[in-house]
Amino acid sequence: MKDLRTIFLTLVIGTFIAVSGSASNPANAKTPEDLNKDGDQALHMLTSTNPLAADIARKAKAVLIFPNIVKAGLVFGGAYGEGVLKQGTKIDGYYNSVTASWGLQAGAQSYGYVVFLMNDRAVHYIHETHGWEVGVGPTVVVVNEGVAKNLSSTTLKDDAYAFIFDQQGLMASVSIEGTKISRIRNP
Repeated sequence: MKDLRTIFLTLVIGTFIAVSGSASNPANAKTPEDLNKDGDQALHMLTSTNPLAADIARKAKAVLIFPNIVKAGLVFGGAYGEGVLKQGTKIDGYYNSVTASWGLQAGAQSYGYVVFLMNDRAVHYIHETHGWEVGVGPTVVVVNEGVAKNLSSTTLKDDAYAFIFDQQGLMASVSIEGTKISRIRNP
């Protein structure tokens, strides 16, 4: 049992170091072409499997797509990923998503998320700020099963809707509250 814990802790710490390293090392950053392709695939996967996401996508002014976020933690944790902002078919910039956390947590996971920006105010905010902390600024509703039951394209009233998808790994839950989204100057 002790060996299993040692292996688990080594994996968690190794993943956390890898996540931390990719956040600070531009050499590990994806190319714009990779981000475009991965973003298109992630958005297609989400909208083809989730009718509500597909409906919201048609009404959104812009879409912020993070196809792969890697999260790891052992008391202290972090998550990092890169994504693309699209307005229609036009690429409007590249962004990173960084989260730091502490508390009762252990494990590693990956997931993707998409934020549908529903109005000009939300799009303007992401363009004009030097980093958007989710939970500050435009209202973001994370759409889970409970929210989805009471939401339709005719009841949309918030600035942005986020869908988390493709969760894989050993951590219990995902939250984007407190995540900082910043423009990447030269991906």
